Amino acid sequence: MPTSASSKSAAASSSSLVVTDLVAGYGQVQVLRGVSMQVAAGELVSVLGPNGAGKSTLLKAIMGAADVVSGDVLIDGEPRRRTKTHQLVRSGVGIVPEGRALVPDLTVEENLRLQLDALPGRRTASDAAAAFAETFELFPRLAERLTQLAGSMSGGEQQMLAIARALVARPRLLLLDEPSLGLAPRLIAQVFEALAEVNRRGLTVLVAEQNVAAATRVSSRSYVLSGGRVVLEGDSSEMNDAESIRSAFLGS
Repeated sequence: MPTSASSKSAAASSSSLVVTDLVAGYGQVQVLRGVSMQVAAGELVSVLGPNGAGKSTLLKAIMGAADVVSGDVLIDGEPRRRTKTHQLVRSGVGIVPEGRALVPDLTVEENLRLQLDALPGRRTASDAAAAFAETFELFPRLAERLTQLAGSMSGGEQQMLAIARALVARPRLLLLDEPSLGLAPRLIAQVFEALAEVNRRGLTVLVAEQNVAAATRVSSRSYVLSGGRVVLEGDSSEMNDAESIRSAFLGS
């Protein structure tokens, strides 16, 4: 796809992420054991691994929602290891947690506006309208369901809303935890194509997934976690056929 002027502008404002020797977990439980990885500005990278490998803990540690014992998290070269989740969001990091964390008793529009209201600075009506329009280009179904309660939507629609909620803030870095969880194959394809599209527009994306085929189809590089460590990294195109990734998923 040719790079448009708007895509170039978005790429110029995207963020880089560097994680170095990260040791993290929950209380006395250590999950990550020295994880290092990096995502260049404008890149889409996937973190793969089976349940319990440490993928969610890695994202939570980056997001400020896990206990980090040691190591560094740098966003655009700035230390962010001790930054709280809401501060990261305000600084331009979009977060789509596992489980979506929507407000079920609010409508689609209200869930989206909650995100805008939490951002620093005054948002004009035209700013909000433009952010909504950009998001509805990716997920037109949401535009048809603005007044529907989030809790009454299908799992696929809720995942679209969770991603849309992060995108209306126009982040420079987007973090997603298991976006394919519980979705039918057709909806998984739609969600990952949307991620590929926002990445083509210049947004930096890091996605943690155990659906190897879906993640490697859209990402340029992948890291494989097993037992809280990076056991494999490389071009995503090589991951589906790698014996090492099969071994990691089987726990051998």
